[in-house]
Amino acid sequence: MLLTLVWAIQIISALLLIVLILLHSPKGDGIAGIGGASHVFASQKSAEKGLNKLTGIVAAIFLVCTFLLGFGIIK
Repeated sequence: MLLTLVWAIQIISALLLIVLILLHSPKGDGIAGIGGASHVFASQKSAEKGLNKLTGIVAAIFLVCTFLLGFGIIK
């Protein structure tokens, strides 16, 4: 029962982690940095912080599940 729950959490967190990583924007300013238009997208910075935090939490959950299953702690 517990093993099935940990497997389900790991699969869900893996899929969610893939989606969250794909949602991240590129780190470079690109062409917007040339003309100084990068300040127009300042509100994206706060959204990016939240996305980074959520990605870290989901990654930690995935790692914990991986260690629990990999080392045979849960049987």
